[in-house]
Amino acid sequence: MSANVFPKIVPQIVLPDSGLVAKDLAVIVNTEDPLSVQIAGYYQQQRQIPPENIITISFKVDKPVMRPGEFAVLKKIVEAKTPKHIQAYLLTWADPYRVGCMSISSAFALGFDSRYCAKGCKLTATSQYAGTNSLRPYDDFSIRPTMLLAAANFEEAKALIDRGVAADGQMVANGNNGKAYLLETSDKARSVRKSVFPSVQLLLGNKLPVTILKANAIRNRKDVMFYFTGKKFVADIDSNTFLPGAMADHLTSAGGKLTNSRQMSALRWLEGGATGSYGAVVEPCNFPGKFPNPLIAMSNYMQGSSLIEAYWKSVIMPGQGVFIGEPLAKPYMGYRLKKRNNSYALFSPVLTRGYYKILTSSQKTGPFTLVTSGIEITPYQQFITLPQPLSPFYKIERLQNYAQPLLSSPLF
Repeated sequence: MSANVFPKIVPQIVLPDSGLVAKDLAVIVNTEDPLSVQIAGYYQQQRQIPPENIITISFKVDKPVMRPGEFAVLKKIVEAKTPKHIQAYLLTWADPYRVGCMSISSAFALGFDSRYCAKGCKLTATSQYAGTNSLRPYDDFSIRPTMLLAAANFEEAKALIDRGVAADGQMVANGNNGKAYLLETSDKARSVRKSVFPSVQLLLGNKLPVTILKANAIRNRKDVMFYFTGKKFVADIDSNTFLPGAMADHLTSAGGKLTNSRQMSALRWLEGGATGSYGAVVEPCNFPGKFPNPLIAMSNYMQGSSLIEAYWKSVIMPGQGVFIGEPLAKPYMGYRLKKRNNSYALFSPVLTRGYYKILTSSQKTGPFTLVTSGIEITPYQQFITLPQPLSPFYKIERLQNYAQPLLSSPLF
């Protein structure tokens, strides 16, 4: 083939799994809550959740805090109805957001256990899932990460779901990773995460712009993908434009009291355009490990993880905090092909550091035949050159076990 003739075939690529998908998620519905039923119905439709993954329970919606005894009964019902392959849960309500001394998301994920609680400024039990590269949390750790698709009304819930769906693959398709805003505010006690901000800029600044500010809020920004701050109340959220899939949260004592907080509820982030957030439901004190670690959350998300995985992996002591948002959003999934030396170079956030093998086929569904193995992705070699002769379909598979620590962090 001459140097100036490029093959007409444009291969299609089957990438390695990078995170949870619809079949891995069970949606839990409270049949006594019309909004829960409505949210679940729309979510199932938009995310094509299998019917067997819809789990119904029934309880009165009359309080933000559920008693542990009542929860224990409901949890047994849910577990009995949960297919064994399910890796995560989605709850379709804002109330209750708490079970006794735990958040309801952590109670469903970890089981109600007072070890995950604390009276006063004390550390709690940790999550084995935090800081790992596990793609199957229940299979690996018997933990089903849980998130609330929380909203005050159906219009807000629908907008949140639509943002999550629209997020999928958009950062890769648009060649735009958005921007991260990390704020050290005038509230020193709530700005303890500032210690990790330089690491975020050092390790991720080559992938997207990271802006570290000493300010109480950002205003009129049009490109917000990540916004981590610390304040009782955050001003001007609505003045900013959050990209689909955006993460945003504020470190404070009661942001997870979604419907009756004396401080700003984490729901304000979702109403302002973010796709995921987090907040404390019981006084956690300002231990950084009880809140999302921006470095871990962003690193996982930008390697193709779903929102629920990236957020859960970033909190080492999640018992007192609630996760909210659209769990399956994956803005950094997908790939790009660039012409190179009569072939294509494959770039994808999913191709993280490690070893891979390449298989080819003439059909999307296979069968696939192994072509080469042992290809290494490193910080200096971040693409795979597709072997010739070019095939219509390629499948890329990882060679190593990924249920290992992702990276070290000052907060872990």
